[in-house]
Amino acid sequence: MTIRLATLNDIPQILILVTEVIPAMKAAGNFQWDNDYPNKPTFIKDINAKQLWVAEIESAIAGVAAITTDQDVEYAQAGLDITETAIVTHRLAVNINYQGRGVAAALLIQAEQEAIKRKIDILRIDTNIANMATQKLFPKLGYILAGKISLDIRPGLTFLCYEKRLNKS
Repeated sequence: MTIRLATLNDIPQILILVTEVIPAMKAAGNFQWDNDYPNKPTFIKDINAKQLWVAEIESAIAGVAAITTDQDVEYAQAGLDITETAIVTHRLAVNINYQGRGVAAALLIQAEQEAIKRKIDILRIDTNIANMATQKLFPKLGYILAGKISLDIRPGLTFLCYEKRLNKS
């Protein structure tokens, strides 16, 4: 598996990945994503900002994640200080053909490596309360549940916000 920055040439495979993941998410009761989000303009913006990463296995995009410093203001609902700079992972998805093979973990390890490189001690991520896979994965990687939040962009849904501190003092 190779983890690398995404390029505009990756967009078609990323969009197929998302199109295939959404029905599986909905079947599991997770309505975090839909036909409008995430979308091509969002991924293009991520690529242009050099913050979209892909996991590649044998020339196939096995996973994708935006590794950013963009925190939702709603993270404050979980008691997090959003004035602190943090690496925040958004739009994490794994191709349905590669789930259960460590792809999401590899992308989150990349987020941690980016944090270290940028000398940022805090990592944050959120997930829909219905996403059981991420609720098992995040603690395995050292993330601690900060609390429940709601997001204005997804009214009526509940999200769990997680944080990992690299320099625990």
